[in-house]
Amino acid sequence: MNEAIRLACEKFAKVLESQLARVDMMKAQGDFVDYASLAPIVIGVCGGDGIGPVITAESHRILEFLLADEVKSGKVLFKVIEGLTIENRIAANKAIPDDVMAELKSCHVILKGPTTTPQKGDGRPNIESANVAMRKALDLFANIRPVKVPEQGINWTLFRENTEGAYAVGSQGINVTEDLAVDFTITTRQGTDRIARLAYDFARKNGFNRVSLVTKANVIKTTDGNFLEGCHKVAEAYPEITTDEWYADIMTAKLIDEKRRRDFQVMILPNLYGDIISDEAAEFQGGVGTAGSANIGKRYAMFEAIHGSAPRMMQEGRGPYADPCSMLRAAAMLLSHIGFQKESERLTQALDLCTYTEKKLVITGRSDGATCEEFGTYVMETIQKL
Repeated sequence: MNEAIRLACEKFAKVLESQLARVDMMKAQGDFVDYASLAPIVIGVCGGDGIGPVITAESHRILEFLLADEVKSGKVLFKVIEGLTIENRIAANKAIPDDVMAELKSCHVILKGPTTTPQKGDGRPNIESANVAMRKALDLFANIRPVKVPEQGINWTLFRENTEGAYAVGSQGINVTEDLAVDFTITTRQGTDRIARLAYDFARKNGFNRVSLVTKANVIKTTDGNFLEGCHKVAEAYPEITTDEWYADIMTAKLIDEKRRRDFQVMILPNLYGDIISDEAAEFQGGVGTAGSANIGKRYAMFEAIHGSAPRMMQEGRGPYADPCSMLRAAAMLLSHIGFQKESERLTQALDLCTYTEKKLVITGRSDGATCEEFGTYVMETIQKL
């Protein structure tokens, strides 16, 4: 055997061993955590880097306001976690330094700001995305991204599988030779089953009657094909819900079809397609700066904006003008997840008034618009009026 191929096979074997160990871990998992039984519920607040600390601090301020009674009674405890900056991660040469990971694992839910991921050729170490590392370490298998534009008839909820697909071992690809590079896509039966069940349960509980499966199973026949088959198997337990299939490329087109896009409700997507299509979907709502997301596991949950850390804004001194709406939407999802539905609805209603109806302050990302703090105060004042 060619030596380059032999070495590549050895590395591939290690990847397979780690993924089979993950399958065993999934098989041994119990039920979802019961937040009602926890005292206190520990909410970690992790700012990240770039504009992350700016928008996360504003969301933290509003969460403290909404949960003031729960904090006073000891039902809720906020824990600020430092150290997830790109500088600290490079110094540790890890996606998430060990001390930061330990703090994250001491929480039940996490509000996390955007983080910067080095890319090949930018002169920085090839450390993994902090998001990907956190999702794997905390087994946050479901990325849930809602998009609503009532006047256009849009009410979508995208369930993106978070721990498999093309991102599962994204930093473990192989340069077989200087001419040949190989990456891996991962799909497991257990991973597909749990994202599908979560999505179909959500559809049933919220009165949706259609779930759309988005893959490229016509080309990526094994992994995408298994994902599609697994979702259909779960769908059998939900006979009242119509299940249809879409290829990822045509779905990107149909979302801009004014007639067809009104038909979509709940979508289930493997990791890569879910990342791309949920960003496209967010544009209808006003852009990725307006959209929050939930990352759900059985033991932990993490809530974040769907956009990046915007280092250019910080370099240009525009950080104070960053739009907090994405993190505030994520904060509303966090509140709902841990059982504070009324508080979640108040925050969501206030955000809708501030961004769609009243719009007394407008965030532009520059000095001709409101600052992040000014907008946060506007949201808090609106909440008080509700």
